[in-house]
Amino acid sequence: MTPILCLVGPTAAGKSATTLALAARWPVEIITVDSATIYRGMDIGTAKPSAQEQTVAPHHLLDIRDPASSYSAAEFHRDATALIHDILQRGRLPLLCGGTMLYYKALREGLSQLPTADAAIRTQIDLEAQALGWPELHRQLALIDPNTAARLSPNDSQRIQRAIEIWRISGKSMSDWLHEERPSADPTLRYITLSLEPSNRLALHQRIEQRYRAMIDLGLVHEVAQLHQRADLHPGLPSVRCVGYRQIWDYLDGQVGLDDAIQRAIAATRQLAKRQLTWLRSQPDRLIVDCLSPSAVNQAVAHAANYWPS
Repeated sequence: MTPILCLVGPTAAGKSATTLALAARWPVEIITVDSATIYRGMDIGTAKPSAQEQTVAPHHLLDIRDPASSYSAAEFHRDATALIHDILQRGRLPLLCGGTMLYYKALREGLSQLPTADAAIRTQIDLEAQALGWPELHRQLALIDPNTAARLSPNDSQRIQRAIEIWRISGKSMSDWLHEERPSADPTLRYITLSLEPSNRLALHQRIEQRYRAMIDLGLVHEVAQLHQRADLHPGLPSVRCVGYRQIWDYLDGQVGLDDAIQRAIAATRQLAKRQLTWLRSQPDRLIVDCLSPSAVNQAVAHAANYWPS
């Protein structure tokens, strides 16, 4: 099987810098594994690679969707698999890099064929949530799909909406869909997980705060304001729900002050990093690099050299 290197880690772990170091040594093409950088016009808050960084190596799956649209893990599985084979056929090395663990899970394990999204049903669910609140919809979800409801927070609007949507489309719970046989992952590919993880979580928390405040200084509020002006965008969309964007959106809606929005965004980003690390630590075959080490990039390059030709 062909080894495919996947550089993963929590937000603010230094994935971008490590990716560029690998691209300086090998003929790589980067496939981004990120559910936020897919959106056009969302650059600062997603830490999207700059135009200069993108000249170091080709980047794929950036800016492929308008913020008014969605992009599923199944679509990522299809697109990334095709890109991997195309890159290999060109005699180059695909490097997957990002922090959306559901996308990575889809590549490694395949995905159940869940029903496709229905815009009308989603709109109806959003209206119900505005009237009743997401905790009430979570309670309703527990009546039809207790297993899914048990693993979701009462305020996890995106996942509650999706679970209810699946039930209303198909008459079958998400849990039942997920227990059905999944399509297998590509048997010709072997994914190597190179994981950037912090030896000190508090130090990562400091990095997260510093990075988000730097995004504010770079103009994140203005970037979100540009999106906020669009009549077709609203908090029910995956793009607006992205961590760091939703909180500024609430500020622009007048729900909170700017300082409060920034603190909420930092807290939400830290929670995201916690979820990412929890998933990574469930992968026993991963190669771990301490992202806080001064030699982290060199360690990652040394691991890559075991799989890529010198």
